Order: sequence, then structure tokens, then C-alpha cells
Amino acid sequence: MPVPIHGRGAAHNPENRFHSIHLEYEPDEVTGRLDCPKTVLIPDHTTQIISRNNSPDIPFNVSVNPYRGCEHGCVYCYARPSHEFLGMSAGLDFESKIVVKYNASRLLKQELAKPSWKPQTLVMSGITDPYQPIEKKLEITRECINVLSDCLHPLVIITKNYLVTRDIDLLAKLAEKNAVKVALSVTSLDESITASMEPRTSRPRKRIQAVRELSEAGIPVHVNIAPVIPGLTDDEIVPIMRKVAEAGAKSVSIVNLRLPGVVQEMFIKWLEDHHPNRKNKVLNRLRSLKNGKLNRWEFGERFRVDGPYGEQMKQIVHIHAKKLGLNIESNFLSTEHFRRPVIDQLNLFG
Repeated sequence: MPVPIHGRGAAHNPENRFHSIHLEYEPDEVTGRLDCPKTVLIPDHTTQIISRNNSPDIPFNVSVNPYRGCEHGCVYCYARPSHEFLGMSAGLDFESKIVVKYNASRLLKQELAKPSWKPQTLVMSGITDPYQPIEKKLEITRECINVLSDCLHPLVIITKNYLVTRDIDLLAKLAEKNAVKVALSVTSLDESITASMEPRTSRPRKRIQAVRELSEAGIPVHVNIAPVIPGLTDDEIVPIMRKVAEAGAKSVSIVNLRLPGVVQEMFIKWLEDHHPNRKNKVLNRLRSLKNGKLNRWEFGERFRVDGPYGEQMKQIVHIHAKKLGLNIESNFLSTEHFRRPVIDQLNLFG
């Protein structure tokens, strides 16, 4: 297997489960690694922008994903297998071949303008991060938020990038109507872990800074300690809770590691490359949380954890949230101020 590539979470391109032919790249004879791929942007010509979900595992019904694939390159990302549906690999392809919905804001405005649309909390993004690095240049996420801000539509943003603070001006407008919440993901406070596991994300100190800046602007912040890597980052749950509470977060939750499909192979390789002495501990503890398996794929069971250790983690969060004044306020966002956007008929098909 190739050795790790600096700046990329994956070290190779695993086989696509839907293809019978697999293209294998030769590692460099001296370094043992593949060339670091350059990011390629692929236009997405979709005509629908709002994704609908009816899974009991997911706590929201509708979402907007401006991008497919993610430059952040988080090795554990549960969305990696989605790239296989596009004929690509869940490995380096996922983090270097980014499918871009350039017309996302126009499609979103058209959808919200329909008489049939009923305002409800819209999540951005349910799959890949809406503030991944290319967003700084393209500003597609900002354009979508501008549409939602103009019509005061409730929004939850899930991200691990400090870039979200760029849009405080638009988010603050929604916050005045109790129509927004930002969910920031913090995996670890150890920059050496995040540098290899989440190579192109904002470092922990910048994420804590984002919590502070958003909170000071009156924008409620929820922190996902996600994913918790049992045997590697689970001892950081309480320190993270203290840090984010001090920075102004309103609530916190944990999400344990999921390893669907080929992500399991990739994550195990990452452990072998970066934490070989922790490999068995992490995998055995993960099995203890998932009824002896490394992953639960059953509908309604994917995020579930069992066993004494799983219960212990839940209790740790509950007890310290109470001590730190977290998880007190309601999570419901308001739809009462929604005003349907007006579509310029002359530009409808432009």
C-alpha cells in the first residue's frame, strides 16, 4: 500500500464497488507514495437542489449540498462511498475531484418560491462540508445563505471550517428571527491528530475561535464532538466541552465513528500509518460499541452504540453539559417569519 500523502487524508484510490475494472497508480519508487493530486472541479448540471431524507438515523428531512466530494480529506468521512455512485473512488478521488453545483442559489430560490414549499429547517450540508476550501473562491454557499437570509428561512449549517465566520453578516440577520444555528464539528484539540486525519480542515484553535466569533455575533452554536474515535480521542470529550462552553457554545453532542463500506479499509490503513500502537485498542473499543462489529449498516441503527462504554460516554456528556450550562435551550428554529421569494419571470430560464 502507498505511504501517506502530505495534505491528503487518503493515500490511494480503493476500488469502486460498482466497477469491474480498477485503475491502479504506481507509487514513486523512492518515496513510496503517489503524486499528490490537484483538485479538479466538475460542474454538476442537476435541476434539483433540495435533497429529501426519510431515514430514522438522520435528524433532519431536507438539505442542500452545494458540493459533492470534499477537499477537507477527512479519512473517516462517511460520505466517501457516495463518490462511487459518480463512477469515482472513495479515496483520493473523493477529496480531489469535487462536483460543484454552480447554479445552487438560483435553484434554491426557485424551490422556495413554489406555493407547494412549506418552510422547515433546512440543513446545509448533510453530506459534504459547505465551507470546504474551494468555497472561499466560489462563494456558492454564501449565495445560498443570501437567498435564505432574504426570505428568513430557517437554516442549520454543519461545518468544521473557520470560513463560516465570513458569513456572519447574513447569519446574524437570521439569528434575529431565531432562524439559524451553526453546528461546528470538533474532533480533537490535538493538532497533530487533525493534521493527518483531517488534513485540509481548520485546526482546533480556529474552530474554537469560530465558536467565539459566531456566539459574540448572537448566532447560536452547537458543537458536535464528532467523530469520537474510541481509544484515540475519547479522552478529549470533557476538555472539548469545557473549551467550547467557554467560547460561548449553547449545546454539545457526540457522534461516534462510523466506517461504512471502503471507509473501514481506509481508516484502518490510517491507523497503521499514524497510530500503529493504538490500532488494536481503537478497533476493539469500536467493536464494543457496535455489538462486535466495526460498523452498523442496518436502517435505524447506523449511529447507535451499545455496551457499558457507550453508556459511560453518554453519561459523561450529560453530567458535564449540566455543569457547564450546555443543552438547556430549545433546538427548535422558527418558520413564522418566512416570506416566499419573488422570481423574476424574465430571468427564470436564464
